Amino acid sequence: MKTFICEICGDAYLGTEAPSKCPFCGADRNYIKPGSEASPLFKRAGNISDQSRENLMETLDLEIKANAIYLCMAGKSDSYEIEKMYKRLAKVELEHAVIVTKFLEIQMPQTLSEQCNDDEVENFKKTVELENHATGLYSKFAKEADTQKIKIFFTALAKVESEHIELIKNYLQ
Repeated sequence: MKTFICEICGDAYLGTEAPSKCPFCGADRNYIKPGSEASPLFKRAGNISDQSRENLMETLDLEIKANAIYLCMAGKSDSYEIEKMYKRLAKVELEHAVIVTKFLEIQMPQTLSEQCNDDEVENFKKTVELENHATGLYSKFAKEADTQKIKIFFTALAKVESEHIELIKNYLQ
């Protein structure tokens, strides 16, 4: 057994080899390092510009809302698989929010509940809409980033969110 640490979220994975994706935040394997080599981005972020702070705050709000809506969607599903898929997405979105609080060195805001549709197909469509919005926004934020660490963070998030779109599109087929 070895310890591997994700440089995006800072969480540890125990195993014989690094996972293909971070099981906590969904980041690609290239962000997962052996424990002794890892240095999470938020631990070495330094000063954050006003623009990056504003983008991180918008990200925090978006991720908290996504967490809540995915929990709602999980609760409305009649399928055990879909329920668990939405619960996992909710955990990933919450992990993204936690990472932002670490960058900003703030406490996690209180999460609220969100409303969702009773119809599973409509929830899938809403998920694709939310994830498309997040992917575009995080790609924009990566371009606006004034430090490499913030750029890497938003690039990783954009990739994770785009992979969520592909996941949901498989259910829509």
